[in-house]
Amino acid sequence: MRHEDITQDIIGAAMAVLNELKPGLDEKLYERALVIELQTMGHVVEQQRQFPVHYRGQLIGTLIPDLIVDGKIIADAKVVTAFNTTHLAQMLGYLSISGLDVALLLNFREVKLHWKRVINDRKNPPAISCDDEMRSDSQPRMGTDGHG
Repeated sequence: MRHEDITQDIIGAAMAVLNELKPGLDEKLYERALVIELQTMGHVVEQQRQFPVHYRGQLIGTLIPDLIVDGKIIADAKVVTAFNTTHLAQMLGYLSISGLDVALLLNFREVKLHWKRVINDRKNPPAISCDDEMRSDSQPRMGTDGHG
């Protein structure tokens, strides 16, 4: 399955979760519900997969993204006022360490699902797609950055 198809499914699943649970709950509740929704759709979802972090050949710790969908996309549930540079930097770090190319930040704070796609393009500097805001009752659509 292509990155674009997976990200569309993740966004659609997040909308379904938000429609049912409503905004304002703890991030972990949305994360767990998102796992159920994605697995129901036939996706393989890993929670809290650990990636060793090395510096100059020595293990310095472990990176643990929230969700990895189909071994290709990092999905991170948030309940925040707005995404900030710290959230984006964290996703870029996760992509760099994990070797994956795409991450989705999903904000469940409001009635509308807010999401941001972060791309790790190894040939060019990291790219962050345009911020997309969608009603939780609308159909998912992709940003226009062409990286799906």
